[in-house]
Amino acid sequence: MNTLRNKVSLIGRLGAQPEVLTFDSGKTLARFSLATNESYKSKDGEWQEITQWHNLTAWGRTAERVAEVLNKGSEVLVEGRIVNNSYETKEGEKRFGTNIEINGFLVLSTKNTDGE
Repeated sequence: MNTLRNKVSLIGRLGAQPEVLTFDSGKTLARFSLATNESYKSKDGEWQEITQWHNLTAWGRTAERVAEVLNKGSEVLVEGRIVNNSYETKEGEKRFGTNIEINGFLVLSTKNTDGE
């Protein structure tokens, strides 16, 4: 039954520098986006690429490590779970969102910042 758990693994690149917040309670939250790419051959035989963007969050020590290690453009493997959120705007509209709450990551490569 262990295979029926809410678990996701993604490999992709950070779209921006992680945003890190520390609350009055001392808890730390990191938010960032991750781009994943898929390639396929079209009917014409041409290679096409699809980019999917994912919203990620991390809490506690994982969030602190995200802040220390990850930068825009870093290629990472992340593991976590899918979390669906709903909220109501000031105007009373119901909104929904999905993000990946990560519990671990592995840096695969860093973006070269000196232009080489």
